[in-house]
Amino acid sequence: FNDIKLSHKFRYMICKRNADNTSIEVESTADSSKTYQDFTSALPPNECRYGVFDLEYSKSDADGVRQKILFFVWAPDTAKIKDKMLTASSKDAIKKQLVGI
Repeated sequence: FNDIKLSHKFRYMICKRNADNTSIEVESTADSSKTYQDFTSALPPNECRYGVFDLEYSKSDADGVRQKILFFVWAPDTAKIKDKMLTASSKDAIKKQLVGI
């Protein structure tokens, strides 16, 4: 996370719970050339995930490029109920680890 926040080394990271649901681990990261479209296509259609995305945007030419770190909780309707409940209940735990979100 600090590589995204401080040095903007990665565009995004996707995290998931491990097999026995005892910890949250990084599933994948992507270099800074990737886009939001790449991020959304990397999310699985039937499983829950957590995501951090480094958004670059510009309000006007005079303001220049701005950056925001976005935190996503991916819980599609097609995911299992237990998976969605565990994802929602462990959201605060991962947010505490990601200082600055």
